[in-house]
Amino acid sequence: MNKKLEAKLNKLPTTPGVYFHKNKAGEIIYIGKAANLRNRVRQYFQKSRFRDPKTDVLVSEIADIDWTELNSEADALFLEAELVRRYMPRFNILLRDDKSLQFVRIDYKSDYPTVSLVRRPLDDGARYFGPYISGFAVKRALRYLRRAFPYATKRQVGQKRASLHYHLGLDPGLEEGKTSLSQYRANLRKLMKYLEGGRQNLSREIERDMKKAAKTKDFETAAHYRNQLQALNQLDRQILFSDREIQDASNDAALSGLAELLELKKPPVRIEGYDISHMQGTDTVASMVVFISGVPNKTAYRKFKMKLPGNDDFAHMNEVISRRLSEKNTSKWGVPELILIDGGKGQLSSALQARDSAGYESLPTVGLAKREEEIVVHAGSVAGVSLESIEGTAQKLGAFLSMNGDYLSVTLGTNSPITKLLQRVRDESHRFAVSYHSTLKRGRQTSSILDQAPGIGPATRKKLIRSFGSARAVGLASLDELGLVLGPVRAKHLYDYLKKPL
Repeated sequence: MNKKLEAKLNKLPTTPGVYFHKNKAGEIIYIGKAANLRNRVRQYFQKSRFRDPKTDVLVSEIADIDWTELNSEADALFLEAELVRRYMPRFNILLRDDKSLQFVRIDYKSDYPTVSLVRRPLDDGARYFGPYISGFAVKRALRYLRRAFPYATKRQVGQKRASLHYHLGLDPGLEEGKTSLSQYRANLRKLMKYLEGGRQNLSREIERDMKKAAKTKDFETAAHYRNQLQALNQLDRQILFSDREIQDASNDAALSGLAELLELKKPPVRIEGYDISHMQGTDTVASMVVFISGVPNKTAYRKFKMKLPGNDDFAHMNEVISRRLSEKNTSKWGVPELILIDGGKGQLSSALQARDSAGYESLPTVGLAKREEEIVVHAGSVAGVSLESIEGTAQKLGAFLSMNGDYLSVTLGTNSPITKLLQRVRDESHRFAVSYHSTLKRGRQTSSILDQAPGIGPATRKKLIRSFGSARAVGLASLDELGLVLGPVRAKHLYDYLKKPL
């Protein structure tokens, strides 16, 4: 053990937190979480402690350690799911098997929503959170969260009475109408916000609702919110995993590295990522994803349907940045501290033009090109910082550089925390854009001729399809058949519309 490592072991706190091991090259090779950082990390270096061969290999490569203190085990547990996507250290993969991964499934859109743990997410319309490494800790955390946000775990066939869990305050009691579906879904939205890492905002929201209810003398509702708040606060004092080790977050070297590379005054807290999605120029959309302190804030995601026609990615990137930085949207959403564009020179140039036209010349804006994962920086990407200065910092970080006019491409390698963070933002913006594009495409493909028929609204459309079986059958119906459903006047208008030549 080197002296630097030994000195750090003596400084370890006794609080819950996250630790990560590095090798001689400074690469993160393992990430873990502990209820007591001092006890857990020191266990690796106790010669009397039994270790399996893989752990022996891990310990032999540890040259440095770092850690982040957290408020509670629960906070660290739910942060794990996000950061496991960004940091995939070699020994986390070697020491775990895929069977241990679990997801929290919430079928929010169902007429009887349930919350459950599954091993594999499906494309079934439900919301999935994860993956989580430790099923033990997740189950325990969900038990405590269920006290704050009662939920059903399964639907009993033929059940008409509220279950025992309702009387224990753990189930909404939909069977007897104890809670309406809209109220239950509102409760699930709060649970999902917690799972996404929005604990502080959620606590403030509940406290605000509690005071509002008390002000209107609705003391029963105020007491409900008070109990929710107390249950959340009690999570700080619950032991979820003790010293059972699971992979978790990393101390965010990525954000500080970004600040160093781009010479920002401080690490960027709010990063926004943008991407364009279309198919041969149709249903063109743009996505905006938001990462707060390196973690996605999905409630802040936004999608844009492009107004410009065609498949000009450059023009569409200019449009979405112009709309994002409009006075209306900056007043509602604030201004990011860094913008990441999915693309190279062309997309970045269009974004910078829109940014400058909106009057935000000082807003740092960079691109990430897919092929080599190059960070693309323009001479005007960061106000007051020259490409030569960024080039010098990038060289210190061991980057491969290439200059093309006013553009500098920085390739840090896929193992760099900076690259991993930007990849995560870029991939999330791409996923969100493709998801919205697919939704529009499906809607267009499933639309029928009735959607454009004059005087035919949603209720009448449903009535026609219920009567004839399909939109195609409506188109083949005679005037008399339509008259039996719509009456003679409306039937004549629809009949003439359906039979007119294209």
